[in-house]
Amino acid sequence: MKDLSSPKLLTHYPVMLDQVLKICEPEKGGNFADCTFGSGGYSNAILSFPKTKVVALDRDSETQQYVKKTAKFYKDRFSFHTNKFSELNKVVENKKKFDFIIFDLGVSSLQIFNLNRGFSFNSKGKADMGMGLNTITAHEVLNNFSLDTLNDILKFLGEEKDSFRIATNIVKERKKRPISSIPDLVEIIKKSKKKDFKKKINISTQTFQAIRIFVNKELTELINGLISATEAIKVGGKIIVITFHSIEDKIVKFFFTNYSKNKSRSSRYYPELYKEKPLFENYRNQIIRPGQKELKENNPSRSAKLRFATRSQDDFFYPKEFKKKFMNYLNLENKHV
Repeated sequence: MKDLSSPKLLTHYPVMLDQVLKICEPEKGGNFADCTFGSGGYSNAILSFPKTKVVALDRDSETQQYVKKTAKFYKDRFSFHTNKFSELNKVVENKKKFDFIIFDLGVSSLQIFNLNRGFSFNSKGKADMGMGLNTITAHEVLNNFSLDTLNDILKFLGEEKDSFRIATNIVKERKKRPISSIPDLVEIIKKSKKKDFKKKINISTQTFQAIRIFVNKELTELINGLISATEAIKVGGKIIVITFHSIEDKIVKFFFTNYSKNKSRSSRYYPELYKEKPLFENYRNQIIRPGQKELKENNPSRSAKLRFATRSQDDFFYPKEFKKKFMNYLNLENKHV
């Protein structure tokens, strides 16, 4: 049987695959959920061990070409659903909970390298940025949203220090003609920002991140996805999350830390204590990062952080305070024109 798990065969390099496999120990078998299938890196690596089963999700219809390959080789142990990962509970099969649930967040190489979709600074086509199952496009955001809302999106979702200047120039330019393509947006950003030769990242990075996060409601998805995963995981099962920017990591860290048995008693963000028993065992506030070999082979992994938590034996309860803590992001992502 052909091994589909090699990163060299994949469009999207599975970040920290070795570390994920070390945590999961798929050689022992188990029921896995891959919440961001992409081109199948994690799923195929796990399925290469004979006692495993994988339920995979991805909101992007373009993953189907990779889904078919995986289904062909592992049809009895693999199933796929075109769903957002916030809908994980909808795809639990026969109410069978998972031993491990994996999230690899952010935009995939599969999406970036398709220049027609507008994720890359090098795209020549329309401003879209949709990952799938979207209700809005980047084009609509750029051309219809108010100056204040555009500023908030860039400032809070992209952590862009020049947010107001960029937002102002977006509004100014769209009065002349619609901002219809990615080159239009890149040109506006260039006019709005001074070149910082000390910065290694492209000057458009934070603006693109902000608009992409808004279009795909990525923080809303993450918050609801973590809640769904906590309900769908077995006692003793592990939720593994790989993040790529500080906002995602902040959300994951808060959730795992504040719903853990060893949660600090005094937190200025958290009530002094919930009545329910904790959702996770003692949480080690440990960040796992890619090794030097992976950093050389896969440069996008440089910003990746991995965290994981183990489900406690206590009953699930809906973590309302978690959503309250990040309500500013939830409200922003659900703003309309």
